[in-house]
Amino acid sequence: MSGQAITVADATSHAQGTKSASPRRTWLSLENRFVPPIFITLILLIGHLSFGILESYRKTLLAIGVSIATELILGKFVVGKWPNVASAYISGISVGILLRSPAFWPYALCAMIAITSKYVLRVKNRHIWNPSNFGICVVLFLAAESVTTLSIQWGNSLWAMIVIWSLGSVIIWRLKRFHICLTYVLSFLLFASLRAWIVGDPIVSEISPITGPEYQLFIFFMITDPKTTVRSRSGQMIVAFLVAAVEMVFRLDSCIYAPLYALFIVGPAALLIETWWTSRKSLNSGTTVDSAFIRTPQEPSPLQYRVG
Repeated sequence: MSGQAITVADATSHAQGTKSASPRRTWLSLENRFVPPIFITLILLIGHLSFGILESYRKTLLAIGVSIATELILGKFVVGKWPNVASAYISGISVGILLRSPAFWPYALCAMIAITSKYVLRVKNRHIWNPSNFGICVVLFLAAESVTTLSIQWGNSLWAMIVIWSLGSVIIWRLKRFHICLTYVLSFLLFASLRAWIVGDPIVSEISPITGPEYQLFIFFMITDPKTTVRSRSGQMIVAFLVAAVEMVFRLDSCIYAPLYALFIVGPAALLIETWWTSRKSLNSGTTVDSAFIRTPQEPSPLQYRVG
């Protein structure tokens, strides 16, 4: 009896110790939802301290503040609860880094449009555009004379790019989205070689854009956004390839916003096709359409964040 009592006590103690240690393991885990905001802040700090990528701290803080405020207001009044603002922070900081304008209003407007699109432009309970991508593209469409995007590259110093790419690759790999980044990068290099052959430019000049901070955000945050990517692994890789292909077409037309416009077109189109196909399969199998889009508790969900 005493042996059994000791066994039970030990088991209880072990369970309590495991339970108390769990929050610490969760906080230190790469699956924690605050890891992406920390990572994007690291990109900002390295980029700005090394090459001055920010237009100004005040404009970036304005974009972040408007994003968080819009998220809180819409989350409370549309959904009925206070939302987690990690995703809004990512959207705001992305706008602050990528947008360029001598005025303050484009930063506020872009951030507001980005967050609002999540609540308005929805199909089957999913928003179909990456918020930051949508906001920036809309502002570029509507106010092309007042805004542009970041065009600074890391320069001849490779240490910043190595730090960001190494850390980003490890995080994305742990979050099981590395195949999207790898597919896009390989596709970009392939189409860069093709562009160099078509236009007769040195291949280095065609490859160099991918080394800039704009592409770090695009590769690690926009095209891997779990809320706006298709669900199957093969589908995600196909979409990444198509984004690179459409980007090449825009670049051949000398469009400097090529990656943003390519994702703006390909991403939602892929989601709409997936939605139609899933609805068709649901009707044929007799299940409800909405149930096909509900993530079950058993289904792995390594990404608990929404990328800006």
